[in-house]
This record gives sequence, C-alpha cells and structure tokens, in this order.
Amino acid sequence: MAWKNADDRESAGICVSARPRIISLLPSATEIVAALGLAHHLVGRSHECDFPAGVETLPPCSSTKVPADGTSYEIDERVKQIVAEGLSVYRVDADRLRELRPDVILTQTQCAVCAVTPRDLEQALCSWVGLAPTVVSLEPNNLDDVWNDIRRVGETLGVSSKANELIDGARGRLEAIRARAKTAQSRPSVAAIEWMGPLMAGGNWMPELIEIAGGQSLFARAGEHSPWLDWSALAAADPEVILLLPCGFKIRQTIRDLNLLTENPAWPKLRAASEDRIYLIDGHHFFNRPGPRLVESAEIVAEILHPELFAFGHRGKGWIRIDEARTFQ
Repeated sequence: MAWKNADDRESAGICVSARPRIISLLPSATEIVAALGLAHHLVGRSHECDFPAGVETLPPCSSTKVPADGTSYEIDERVKQIVAEGLSVYRVDADRLRELRPDVILTQTQCAVCAVTPRDLEQALCSWVGLAPTVVSLEPNNLDDVWNDIRRVGETLGVSSKANELIDGARGRLEAIRARAKTAQSRPSVAAIEWMGPLMAGGNWMPELIEIAGGQSLFARAGEHSPWLDWSALAAADPEVILLLPCGFKIRQTIRDLNLLTENPAWPKLRAASEDRIYLIDGHHFFNRPGPRLVESAEIVAEILHPELFAFGHRGKGWIRIDEARTFQ
C-alpha cells in the first residue's frame, strides 16, 4: 500500500519522517530510489545492490544461500533443492534491520529466486518493537508494471512529481529508439537466453525491449514469466541473433559457462553461430533489473541489431560479441 502524503501515513499509524530512512532489498528498487534523487536516504541494501556507485558502502541486510561462484547447473540445482525443501533462497538480517530503524523497506514479489520477498521479511518483522516500517513490494511483469512500480515508490516517498518525470523521460527515450528502429531494413529474429544450464528464454519485459529495438522476439511473451527452452525448439526456430544475458551474471560469468552451449552438438548448426551473431550481455546490471536502466538495455539491443542506426557506447562494457570473449578484460 502507498500513501500519497504524510497525513495519509500518519492516519494509518505509519512512522513519518522528513528524511525517511529507506532500506532496499532489491537492486532495481535501489536504482529507482537513486533516480528519484533520494539515494542519500538509503540506510541499508541487499547483498546484490551495487549501483549507483557508493551504495555498496551501505550495510547489507540480506544474503543468499546459493554459491555466487557456481556454474549455471550448480546454481540451478542448489535453488531447486532449497525450493523443494520449502525454504527461501535468501536470509534477512533481522537484527540489522532493527538497528537501522527504517521508515520504508522496498522488496518484491515478482520472483522468489531473484530477490528477497515479503515472506522472507515476515520473520524479521514479526518481533518489531514500535511502529513497523512501511513495506512496499514491487511486482513488475512488463514495462507498464515497471513504470507503475516507479510511481508507487515515488508516492510512498513523497516525490510523485519526480517519479512521473522519470517515467515520462524513460518512455520518451524508448519511443525514440522504436521510431528509429522502424527505419531499419530488417527485423531479425532474436532468442534472448536468460539461463544457460538448462536453457531458459528471457520473458517479462525482455520481449518488449527486443521489439522496441527492432527485432522479433522468440519463445517468450511480454508480461509472462521466462519459460524453459528445449534445445530442439531452439534449433527448429534457428534465430538470426542470440543474446546471452543470464540472470544475475556479468559478462565474465557468462564467458565461464559458454561451454554449456558450445559443446552441444546443435550449437554450431545454428544460423546465429555460423554467422557470428551471438552476443554476451551484462544481464546483472541491465536486463535483469526492472528499473530505470531498462532504457539502456533497449539501447544495447538496438546497437547489436542495427549498428548502422545506433551507437550509444555500450559495446565493450554492457555487451560484447562472442568472438571477443577470449580477450575480454
């Protein structure tokens, strides 16, 4: 629930502060708070929050039970084991939450595997003394949901006008990309791979970003969760372009797991492989975070699909060609 102003929150029994103390347990929420000009109100973060620069100095209030340095298959098996036992993938530091005395805690319900959820917070908040913090749970499934979440965060923190400006600016930049992409000579078919072992196609807002950037998204539908993908289906579709953007992986981590793809007999027969149109993207900082930088995510796809039309400067940092993997620094 969001409150439009301090009076609404006071009448609901919620602690009000002219300088709200915010804890974000979600990297995209941290980026939203910063984009709204309120980064200085953050007092705690999740273990994954690392943007904008400086937030990593805030005390982490969560941790993961999954080995961050594991391979795709090792991570997948560990997550499945934890979920099968009815447990959470994350730990919330209840003592630290109380020490930091937040007015607002931001979390999410979109994916229990991706970040801390309200259920993870229940035990930490059950013994809270005094006025409990406002918990805002984000649930983005498509681009419109992302804008609505930004609006809700803005309303809760008393900066609705700033939130609307941020949304309008993001939408305007995306529409500019869409308009320019429409002038391209082709709209290549694109497979966005969100996990490599086993294969998963990128869903939710990813098909929208691909379409905006001038491509045809395969396998997933906008607004629907990312589906598992059979190698036979990938081979049958034979995409012109393959984007590798594993959830939570930076480019170097994706490079480490490339053998999961390249050693499959079907891989060299794919058109994208034979034509060198496979690209490694920093999914951790871009596509996997439903916040303001989804605009930059669309820019990355536009640069990849239509280099004759777009050059935003993300190459070498946000994405590389697969043939550049050996020399990537």
